Amino acid sequence: MPGSSYGEIFKVTTWGESHGKALGAVIDGCPAGIPITEEHIQKFMDRRKPGASRYATKRAEADKIEIYSGVFESLTTGCPIMMAVKNEDHISANYDNIKSVYRPAHADYGFSKKFGIRDYRGGGRSSGRETLCRVAAGAVAVKALEQLGIKILTYTKSIGGIFVSEENFDEAQINKNELYMPDDNAYKKATSYLDGVISRGDSAGGIIECVIKGVKPGIGQPVFDKLDACISHAVFSIGAVKGVEFGAGMASASMNASKFNDGFYADEDKNIRKRTNNSGGITGGLSDGADIVFRAAVKPTPSISLAQQTADTLSNNVTVNITGRHDPVIVPRAVVVVEAMAAIALLDMILISLPSKAENLKRAYENL
Repeated sequence: MPGSSYGEIFKVTTWGESHGKALGAVIDGCPAGIPITEEHIQKFMDRRKPGASRYATKRAEADKIEIYSGVFESLTTGCPIMMAVKNEDHISANYDNIKSVYRPAHADYGFSKKFGIRDYRGGGRSSGRETLCRVAAGAVAVKALEQLGIKILTYTKSIGGIFVSEENFDEAQINKNELYMPDDNAYKKATSYLDGVISRGDSAGGIIECVIKGVKPGIGQPVFDKLDACISHAVFSIGAVKGVEFGAGMASASMNASKFNDGFYADEDKNIRKRTNNSGGITGGLSDGADIVFRAAVKPTPSISLAQQTADTLSNNVTVNITGRHDPVIVPRAVVVVEAMAAIALLDMILISLPSKAENLKRAYENL
């Protein structure tokens, strides 16, 4: 199966299935000397793991990460980093009733047509459980970016139609509630809304916002590998994501240039700044020094207990009732996945962008 790797220099390959023995990731191209421990990565894994709240699947997985190579005395060695998580609480029998059914909004039909065979147990390779591999790799990328003074803040912007208020935005609230919402009022409204959704046997979607601070201008490529295109590619590869926008995003289509254009100015220290940030920190495919701001739209969890009309592998029209343990909303657990993919894409593009000037290449060579 091609397509299980992302990145050119910082290359991440994920492997494993939802109900297999284990899942994991291999990172090639990570610079040596990055401080990494299993404890650091585990903090990211815990933000994504199932069973952590009443709004997550009840599958009881510890998602304990183990590093098998590429780290020595808590530092990356420059060699491939291999990490894995063992599956411990998969109940394959829960999927016996849908092994010959194409579940609505799942990859079942396309997967069957492409390969002629599919692992119906939890979606196999198409399962959202694959994202734990991305989170493990993303934790390494985040640590590498921290060495450059780059910080990533990611949170739930909305659940259903309930949005975080700019007036009530409180970063400290993000890790104080299970929805990762930086607005206590919005959080309370969202929990009430979700309780109703759960009682009906339905699910909900939402929006995740990511803000990246400290990126110097000039990162990215001006044609096909624009920085926003690469981040979008990475984030769109998350199965639940159905939309990505930067800065003003879709709203820019109804704006005039006199309102959309971000004017530049020189501050007291002669640093070039922007008066607004409608571009989301990326102009012409290159970072412009402002915060990189983007949002990802996450669809409702497709596996719901309500009866749904579909078809089976014999082309019969059938009704399916999906059993098992599923998230009533994917958004909270996907927050760290979006953060991970953004970190991976950004770090890879920084490594690609470094030799753009001869002086940078010379400086790196002289420091060997």
